[in-house]
Amino acid sequence: MRIDTRLSERLKKINPSSTLAITAKAKKLKAEGQDVVNFSAGEPDFDTPDFIKNAAIEAIKSGFTKYTPTTGTPELKKLVCDKFSKDNGLTYAPEQVVVSCGAKHSIFNAITVLANRGDDVLLASPYWVSYPEMINLCEANPRFINTLPEDKFKITPKELKKHLTPRTKLLILNSPSNPTGCVYSAAELKEIAAICVEKKIFVISDEIYEKIVFDNFKHVSIASFGKDIYDLTITVNGLSKSHSMTGWRIGYLAGPKDIIDCISKLQDHTTSNPCSIAQKAAEAALKAPDDFSKKLCVEFQKRRDYVISRLDKIKKLGYVRPQGAFYIFCDISGTKIGSEEFANRLLEEKFVSLVPGKGFGADEYVRISYATSMEQLEKGLNRIEEWVGK
Repeated sequence: MRIDTRLSERLKKINPSSTLAITAKAKKLKAEGQDVVNFSAGEPDFDTPDFIKNAAIEAIKSGFTKYTPTTGTPELKKLVCDKFSKDNGLTYAPEQVVVSCGAKHSIFNAITVLANRGDDVLLASPYWVSYPEMINLCEANPRFINTLPEDKFKITPKELKKHLTPRTKLLILNSPSNPTGCVYSAAELKEIAAICVEKKIFVISDEIYEKIVFDNFKHVSIASFGKDIYDLTITVNGLSKSHSMTGWRIGYLAGPKDIIDCISKLQDHTTSNPCSIAQKAAEAALKAPDDFSKKLCVEFQKRRDYVISRLDKIKKLGYVRPQGAFYIFCDISGTKIGSEEFANRLLEEKFVSLVPGKGFGADEYVRISYATSMEQLEKGLNRIEEWVGK
């Protein structure tokens, strides 16, 4: 039997992750003894704080190792509501919250519940690699709004209106953004919210990098601009980036109760509850002051400033100064090399791992993660400067 008759049609539309491909190649070289500098990481390099680990250990010791309610423990959901109120000016009841196995899982649940076959889902390009694949899995149509460096890679109201069709159902916003580091201001979000309200377009607001914003910039949630946009928005967040808990797999979303009820039913029949032990760790994280994430943000801003000071000296490379997250989206068009060739040759010839922009919808860029030590940043940028110079 031919393999294409054994697989579902929807899976044939899914592309492999370019991020994982380059990461696997880097790991292989490292295992062979090469001194690989990793600029491809999508997670903070800091360890999870001890007080969070201790909460998980205590959960194990006390026997908190059974099923919980599908959407999360009542205690954790209440803490998520408190967080939204304190940080974002958003009022949600616990029955409007679903805790899932990471923010990625939350986003996929939301798209699955909202998007029908043939619906148009709008997203900025460059985009996070998984958004279009999730949309394809739901048999909807990813519709890309190409953004410009001069707009700091942000969707403008003019471009948003230009891309609306009778089939437009949903807009995905990511602020701060992976891969560009752009952050939408309150004024920009307010204009986008007005269009979505007028056209009755749902919004999935991916705010996972919320705590990592620079230059005294303030993160704002689009759902905070009144009841009309609140009723159209699914707000997604989690603890992976803010508390360096990527492997714990705790994300959450909140939104209108009828949509949340459907997401709950979906999760009932897919994953059930997220890990009980990780939920107890998440409770500890959300109960504590923001000290850890604030220290994280200060350190990432120092690293960002160092990386851009070095890139300023490399004539063939460019960038747009990021206001959040921990990535530089680096313009390599001056090298006349595509992003996959650039990334593969840099890894093979100089043992520096970064992510091709092609997977993000921008083949003239590569993503440099500065979620690594200053020592590694210096070493890797020395190698990049020498390699590009030659």
